[in-house]
Amino acid sequence: MSDLLYTIKANTPKEEIIKQLREHPEIKFVSLVGIDMAGNDTDEKIPMRIFLKDMDEFFAGSAVQTDGSSVVLPGIATLNNAKVDMPIDPNVNWFVDYNFEHYDEETNRPVGTLRIPSFLIHEGKRVDARAVLTDTLSYVKKELIDLLNKNPEISGLDLNGSEVTDISFTSATELEFWVKTPREEAIIEEMSASQVMQEQYWQRTHGAVRCALEQCVLDLDKYGLNVEMGHKEVGGLKAQIDDSGHMTHVCEQLEIDWRFADAVQAADNEMFVRTIVKEIFRANGLEVSFKAKPMIGLAGNGEHTHIGLAAITSDGKIHNLFAAKNPEIDFMSAIGYGAIMGLLKNYEVINPFVSATNDSLNRLKPGFEAPVCIVTSLGHTPKIPSRNRTILAGLIRDLKNPMATRFELRACNPYTNTYLVLAAVYSAVLDGIKATIKKSTDELLNELSKKAGDEGFYLEKDRAYRSEEDVFEDYTAEERDKLFGAPPATVWENMQAFDKYPDKVSVITSGGALRDQIINAFKDGALLRWKTEIIARILPEMRKIVRRAHKIESDYRTDQDSYNWNKIKSLREILAKDSIDEKSIFTQLINALNSGNYSEASKLQVEVYEKIEELKSLYDAYEKNMI
Repeated sequence: MSDLLYTIKANTPKEEIIKQLREHPEIKFVSLVGIDMAGNDTDEKIPMRIFLKDMDEFFAGSAVQTDGSSVVLPGIATLNNAKVDMPIDPNVNWFVDYNFEHYDEETNRPVGTLRIPSFLIHEGKRVDARAVLTDTLSYVKKELIDLLNKNPEISGLDLNGSEVTDISFTSATELEFWVKTPREEAIIEEMSASQVMQEQYWQRTHGAVRCALEQCVLDLDKYGLNVEMGHKEVGGLKAQIDDSGHMTHVCEQLEIDWRFADAVQAADNEMFVRTIVKEIFRANGLEVSFKAKPMIGLAGNGEHTHIGLAAITSDGKIHNLFAAKNPEIDFMSAIGYGAIMGLLKNYEVINPFVSATNDSLNRLKPGFEAPVCIVTSLGHTPKIPSRNRTILAGLIRDLKNPMATRFELRACNPYTNTYLVLAAVYSAVLDGIKATIKKSTDELLNELSKKAGDEGFYLEKDRAYRSEEDVFEDYTAEERDKLFGAPPATVWENMQAFDKYPDKVSVITSGGALRDQIINAFKDGALLRWKTEIIARILPEMRKIVRRAHKIESDYRTDQDSYNWNKIKSLREILAKDSIDEKSIFTQLINALNSGNYSEASKLQVEVYEKIEELKSLYDAYEKNMI
């Protein structure tokens, strides 16, 4: 299959596109990929003959429309005003998705679908996540070019006196995912022990898992993604082999990393990688889960998002704007300090885009290397770069390679809407740079390292923002909340940040692309999914947990058994048993959600989770004591 066409490069002229497609008649379809507020990508099968005939209309956005009710654009595309146009984006790579279960009879090649990233336009305005990022970066670029040219002597940065002509926004994500044999239940306790003992991390893969991982690395390279590695992650168990020699009881966690790209392209790459990975593992008889926390009690799937910024000057050189002029003296440049401070100070209104689901918040718990509070780490000294894996956003640097200096946001997961996150992050970065650009690197290091209660010229007085300690082990939960801010416990709490912090909202909306209409659409969609998932999925699963916690008959019972059972019985009734006068917490939660009392529902959700965990722990002890 070496002669297949995998990618049509960004900004390829129309004539060359037509030529390439005619040389590859196995590419039978076109699919326009728009990204809605939930991060969903559209997919359809448009015959190639239509695309070739009406290419100008596809570029203009008049060839294809979708019904706005079929994508998550609440408050924008409504049932009585649903028309959404889909112009294609020629400024990024287009990928060909091949179906290796369907071969073209004439060419004897797999049938391909050309996936073209597109925008969604409603009433003349771009309303999709890709457009929000694209337009935000245009605004930030203009502001930064003006700022840098007016302030040529920036502390800790060396532009050689040249004029800045362009700005490069670079990003990279990585993909963690769980792989399992279909319809087999995971043994949580055994895998938890394996995780604690680090029996899986970077271990050798075997059988179908090895084949699928190797195929992913090889295939993604064909698309020009420059895969850097694929490896086992911390979670999982060794598989077993049945009598026929096939692997069974597969349940392990993997990670694939690939090279950085322009921010919009990086977000597009991530979407396509998920598609390819899922298809390849499925072809090998394995299920893939990208959920942030597919199994409670085990490591979740993160997607650390790397954020870079560079200036291109009139002499043609590229300058990493975060890198220090002398990296053995300064951790980073003044712009770098301003950028990380902007991200941290405004993170409360970035966080809703990062964690917009019940699943995403389930991952952000102490003990699994997932961040729980707004804090950064720079390293113990500039001369010795280090990594603190317990913080939200960290500095990554290499003394021998200044171009590698960047920030890593550790809270994202595979279903985070990367387009909206990057738009909000780069807007916050701009705010921090503007506020701190006149300061020296020493002043900025002191500001970032200030103690809670100390007055700052930019950062909030009652908060601390830097720690080189283990945030999980060296602070109590109360200390973390006081120093770095209490993390939201539910989707409702997280979305309330948009109302609670209007000044911070004004920062991320300053460019005009991530406007109130977009934020409200995102918020409404997230809350609808929050409500629906609790009622239709989470509570039914919790009812199963309650029902499974039944009384065990035994001829030999102790007072400990009676004590445990009485507590279990009481919890079961509180959680799930209604009477005429008293309603269970499950029923109270459903009623609060259905009546729109989301504040009360949020509190009840937290209470339900706590009591379910208490029930599971009690029943585990009760069951183990039975002989």
